[in-house]
Amino acid sequence: MNNICTTPDNKTQVEYVYIDDKQQLRSKSKTLNFIPKDIKDIPPLYVPYYTLHQATESTRYRDDLQLKPVVMYADPFRQGNNKLVLCELYYTTNNPHPSNHRPHCVKIMNYYSHLEPWFGMEQEYILFDPSTGKPYEWPQHGQPEMHGRYYCGVGTNNIHGRDIMEAHYRACLFAGIKICGINAEVTPSQLEYQIGPCEGVKCGDELWMARYIMNRVAEDFGLTVNIHPRPLKGDWNPTGCHTNFSTNEMRSTDGLAAIDAAVDNMSYKHFEHIEVYGDDNHLRLTGEYETGHITVFSCGVGNRGASIRIPRSVAKQGSGYMEDRRPAGNINPYQVTSIIMESSFKYQEYPAFDFYSMF
Repeated sequence: MNNICTTPDNKTQVEYVYIDDKQQLRSKSKTLNFIPKDIKDIPPLYVPYYTLHQATESTRYRDDLQLKPVVMYADPFRQGNNKLVLCELYYTTNNPHPSNHRPHCVKIMNYYSHLEPWFGMEQEYILFDPSTGKPYEWPQHGQPEMHGRYYCGVGTNNIHGRDIMEAHYRACLFAGIKICGINAEVTPSQLEYQIGPCEGVKCGDELWMARYIMNRVAEDFGLTVNIHPRPLKGDWNPTGCHTNFSTNEMRSTDGLAAIDAAVDNMSYKHFEHIEVYGDDNHLRLTGEYETGHITVFSCGVGNRGASIRIPRSVAKQGSGYMEDRRPAGNINPYQVTSIIMESSFKYQEYPAFDFYSMF
C-alpha cells in the first residue's frame, strides 16, 4: 500500500499525533505545500472538542482544541519528505488541556537541567488477535505451555511476533527515535522495546511516538497492542515499563552516593509515585513475577523483586544508574520522569511572590 505512489516533491504529508484525555493516541493528517525543516515550520491544527472521551452532550459543541506541534520525526510509513509530528493538546485560549502532562515535565526538566537527567524506558506489551480475543498465535482452545522458553526465545515454538517486533524496530530507527533494543519477554506474545537513554523530556516524546508507530505496525498485521499491567488471568507475567534514571553526578566517579541519596528521598514519596505509575498497577505489583509489593518501598542490588534495583555492575563500579521497576506498561512517561526528578531532589513549588502585598 505504501508503494503505490509517492508524495509530490513540493508537498509534505504531515501526520499530527496527539494524546487524548484517556491517554490514548490519535492522529490526523494535513498536506503542506512546502518541505518543513524545523518543528517551527509546522502550523497548529484544530480538532473538535467532541473527539475527547470526556465530552458530553452539554460540552461536545465547545470550541475546538488546538494541536500544538512539539517534535518532528521522519515518517516511516509514507517515507519521502513526509513527517510524523507529536503534538500537545491545548485549548484555543492557549492553555494546556488538563490531560496534557508535557508542559509540567518541561518545567521540571528545565529546572533540573544542570543535572543532565537521563532516562531509559523498557516498554513491554502483548500482541492480541482481535479475531480470537487472545494473545497472538495462542491456541484456540486452552493455553500455551507455561513460562520458561519464551524470554529472548529463538525458534517458531519459542517466540511469537518477531516479524512485527522487527518491523517496529526498523520503523523507529527510520523515524529517528532513540530505540536501543528489543527482545521477547516471559509470556508468549509479550515483547519489549527499550527507548533511551534520552535527556529530560525527550524520553517521554520518544516513547509516545514509539507507541504510535507500534500501533500503526500492528494495524498492518491485523493485531492490537495491549499495555495494560495485567491483561491475562492466570500464572502469566504482567506488563511493565521499567524506568532507568541517572544524573551527571550519579554517572561520575563515586556516583553511588548520589544514587543512594536519591533513592532515600524517593522512599518517602512511594505512594505519590504509585498514583502516577499506571492504572490498575495493583494487579501487577503483588510481590510476585519479579515485582515488589505495591504497599512497600524497597531497594536492592541486583534485586528484581525490589521497587528500585541497583544493577550489580553499578554497585561494583561505584557509579551509573538506578532502575525503577514500579511503573506499569500503561504509564504516561511525562508523569513518571517528572515525579522521579521531583522526589529525588525534594522539589518544591513556591507560590509567586506578591510584591504589592507588602504595602
